[in-house]
Amino acid sequence: MFTGLIEAIGRIETLDAVPAGGRLRVSTPLAAEIRPGDSVAVNGTCLTAVDPDAHGFSADLGPATLQATSLGGMRVGQVVNLERPLRADARMGGHFVLGHVDGVGVIRSIRPEGDSHWIDIDLPADLESLVVLKGSIAIDGISLTIAAMAPGTIAVQIIPFTFAHTSLGVAEPGDAVNVEVDVLGKYVARLLSAGALDLQRRSPEPQTRTPEPQNRTPEPQNPGTPEPLPR
Repeated sequence: MFTGLIEAIGRIETLDAVPAGGRLRVSTPLAAEIRPGDSVAVNGTCLTAVDPDAHGFSADLGPATLQATSLGGMRVGQVVNLERPLRADARMGGHFVLGHVDGVGVIRSIRPEGDSHWIDIDLPADLESLVVLKGSIAIDGISLTIAAMAPGTIAVQIIPFTFAHTSLGVAEPGDAVNVEVDVLGKYVARLLSAGALDLQRRSPEPQTRTPEPQNRTPEPQNPGTPEPLPR
């Protein structure tokens, strides 16, 4: 699990097609701390590091990853965001990011406002119902807050630090970005679509009770045998 707080950026050294899908190599100083088999989020996609050395690491891309993410269309030299998984004893920042990309969006526009930048992103149609205003979203692995919404589009505002230390600083309109919506929203949507209606249909009907008649004549009580009065 990740947080969406980018640790470092890297660059694509190679991207090759292989029978099982693809293999990329990323150059980054962070590689000195990566061991074979470690998980690394590359632009928000959880990959397994292989052949790490002091200068970079490689990762295999399966067919499902190539289909669901933007990694297959990356260019040599392109900047990517990198994050290692959250440690159990670390401070939790950002939000829960799984590294399981839900779809690929497209940057519509980038416009400055003061020292910050607005970025408008067109979302895949099937993700539109899973985002909410002021909710969290991961764009290329970066934890961001949805600041504005329009049909099919969200807008995020990027502060100077994020703009300078992530791939968004070199992004351009038309670029593809990996999108991961908040996992809580996905579970809620699944529960509503798969279980809520069934539970409602299976709910027991309320039982009706026949009201007892009012003003009933009390039944006579047997007083028993009276004791003799004292003389």
